[in-house]
Amino acid sequence: MSLPTDILAKRVKNEIGECKQEFEHFFNVSGAGLDTFPVTIKVTLVNTPGPVMKDGQLKSRYNHKLQVTITEDYPYQTPIARWRSTIFHPNIMPPRDGGYICTKLLDEWNFRSNLPSFIRGIESLLLNPNPGDPYDNDTCTRAAEYFHTHPYNPPTVEPSRKSHKKPVIISNNDKDNQGNEKKS
Repeated sequence: MSLPTDILAKRVKNEIGECKQEFEHFFNVSGAGLDTFPVTIKVTLVNTPGPVMKDGQLKSRYNHKLQVTITEDYPYQTPIARWRSTIFHPNIMPPRDGGYICTKLLDEWNFRSNLPSFIRGIESLLLNPNPGDPYDNDTCTRAAEYFHTHPYNPPTVEPSRKSHKKPVIISNNDKDNQGNEKKS
């Protein structure tokens, strides 16, 4: 089952518009006229902390890239999402491993689901890794093992609408800017 192309195009255009209004993230849409499907949306999440492992230390990265593909079967079919930037997460495969994203949003997807709720879910997943249900691949398994003993406490950032600047950290949960425990 699928929507007529003109109705689908209008729905997707509206949802992309909602995303651009609601989020400071960047959305680059292939085929801006939305007259043919699939449509590819390159999303850059901005000022959204997410875990990365660098030089053996957990750090927070604030900008992340993913690619979302909307097929002609949307919204009956989930968007196809692939991670495109460095990540150390039990539920998100790095790009070299396929970039798959494991989220309940995709399992619970239905006709009423939409792109803004999907993006909010991705933001939440970045902040809340679930080590109890990792992807079965080496990187995700290592991330799960790490997060079982070291909970991810991302810094709290002050949102800055449509900014290219580095986020202002307003709370770092007793960690320095490198993600290390502060010395008392």
